[in-house]
Amino acid sequence: MNKIALGVCYEGTSWMGWQTQPHRRTVQDTLEQALLAFLGHQTPTICAGRTDTGVHAAMQVVHLETPLHRPEQAWVRGLNTMLPSSIGIRWAHAVDAGFHARFSAQSRTYVYRLLESPVRSPLWAGRTGWSFRPLDLAAMQEAASALVGRHDFSSFRSSQCQAATPVRELTRLDLERHGRFILITLQANAFLHHMVRNMVGALVYVGQGRQPPGWMAALLAERDRRRAAPTFAADGLTLTGVEYDPAFGLPEINVTDEVKYCY
Repeated sequence: MNKIALGVCYEGTSWMGWQTQPHRRTVQDTLEQALLAFLGHQTPTICAGRTDTGVHAAMQVVHLETPLHRPEQAWVRGLNTMLPSSIGIRWAHAVDAGFHARFSAQSRTYVYRLLESPVRSPLWAGRTGWSFRPLDLAAMQEAASALVGRHDFSSFRSSQCQAATPVRELTRLDLERHGRFILITLQANAFLHHMVRNMVGALVYVGQGRQPPGWMAALLAERDRRRAAPTFAADGLTLTGVEYDPAFGLPEINVTDEVKYCY
């Protein structure tokens, strides 16, 4: 069997998340249908991180196994002709048997784009979160510093989360302003269900002045999801990268500018 890794991107607004479901309106179902047409046999796929309904991916990583041989460019061109415009294959790469899209990943990176505007923008519908109140970026940055490191993130964990432990190591949490937009970049070894959107919701509370920056550290210590802010909208969230050991030789594509400025 040959093991192939794919770099997949998708605009998530029209999809019910990554993971296969009975109604088959998911990215995984659609990709596997294209693989069936391309290879002539059913091919289960495994991804690096299961994104929710409405969440986008600039760089999702998937692996699959097949007895067939195809040139790497044939994978890209062939699958892209069979996929809808909202899903695309960036690259394909043969990997050894020890590679696993999920378990070999060393970290995942997400970017949340947040629009600060007194009125919503139809031009950015489905592409960005929205705060109609002004946001204090300095206060948000101060609050964010409490979250970096290895912690029990129970206060930011969905009640439906199936992870064996709430402990994660958040290695990066940066906030920067670009005009009316605030970009929040988060990197961790792994994320809990709704963890990013729950942290964004708490940061927005601080930015709007509804809580002081010190509330974030107290919230983290309480380990109680009921004390936190509501889960923020999926619209502005994009999976931008999955990091692996360079020995696997996966292509490196910088999607930073694409995520910042895409419309």
